[in-house]
Amino acid sequence: MFDIPLLLIAIIVVALLFDITNGAHDSANAIATIVSTRVISPRVAVTAAAILNLIGALLGTEVARTVGGGIVHTAVIENSQILVLAALFAAIVWNCITWYFAIPSSSSHALLGGLIGAAYAHSGIMSLNFPGIIQKILIPIVLAPLLGFLAGFLGMWAIYWIFARMRRQKVDSIFRKLQCCSASFVALSHGLNDAQKTMGIMTLALVTFGLSSDITVPLWVKLSCALAMATGTAIGGWKIVKTMGSRIFRLSPAHGFTAECSASFVISLASFFGAPISTSQTISSALFGVGSTLRLSAVRWGLARNLVVAWVLTLPSAATLGFIAWHILHLLCEN
Repeated sequence: MFDIPLLLIAIIVVALLFDITNGAHDSANAIATIVSTRVISPRVAVTAAAILNLIGALLGTEVARTVGGGIVHTAVIENSQILVLAALFAAIVWNCITWYFAIPSSSSHALLGGLIGAAYAHSGIMSLNFPGIIQKILIPIVLAPLLGFLAGFLGMWAIYWIFARMRRQKVDSIFRKLQCCSASFVALSHGLNDAQKTMGIMTLALVTFGLSSDITVPLWVKLSCALAMATGTAIGGWKIVKTMGSRIFRLSPAHGFTAECSASFVISLASFFGAPISTSQTISSALFGVGSTLRLSAVRWGLARNLVVAWVLTLPSAATLGFIAWHILHLLCEN
């Protein structure tokens, strides 16, 4: 049997490891467009994104409360200390698979899927909070990409209309400067939404060990998750930067600015309502929306199809991994 204090330490370490992989996997969200349009160097972009991810992670706890108490019934799984560990292992494995193949999938949905699969393995269907899953996961899975696409499409047309009489070189010069602000907004909103998911998981672990009576995120959890996210962002996800920054369509500074502002607005709105959405999905869909204003053939729709397939597969795949991970850990505990 695992020693409980050591198991809790292991859960915290693995949770922070997940946060690091999350930051590395999703750092492309904040820096892909600004690097691809050559506004600033990759090194400066990654450093700035890491700092802003750190700040964003400390700005709220609504998403953490959803992850910690809105997906599974804490009263049902409060005696399963290995559940959180199984969910984290599932998310890390899926992150590594998609990171290796340079697929900008959702770290968020990987974690949530792992949690759902592990909870089902522990207590069956009664452990799942279906209203929370529908309202906070399934509906945002559909709405966030659609809103990102729509915001990018409409925002780009507005910029075309406003700057229609201005020379292309002048427009590029203006948006090269503005892109520094929009990329910062992406990094800040990414930290606000994504780092909170690990905060919620760690707080849930504290509840299962009886060290916390409710899903209230302690300050040390906020700080550690924020630092882990910033560390991962500093590592960078260069293969995914290439996918998002150049393979969807050829970006100009105005395109990058519009996509970043559109995605950041959707991510911040979701964070306000406590919805743990995928920043990868949102920024990718915003890029497709912006690219669609050029002409339909300007966007690589084959890549879009592959990304959608990855998004659809993430939740059930991670849930399956979480289910398997729980049973493996359960067998280890018995031995």
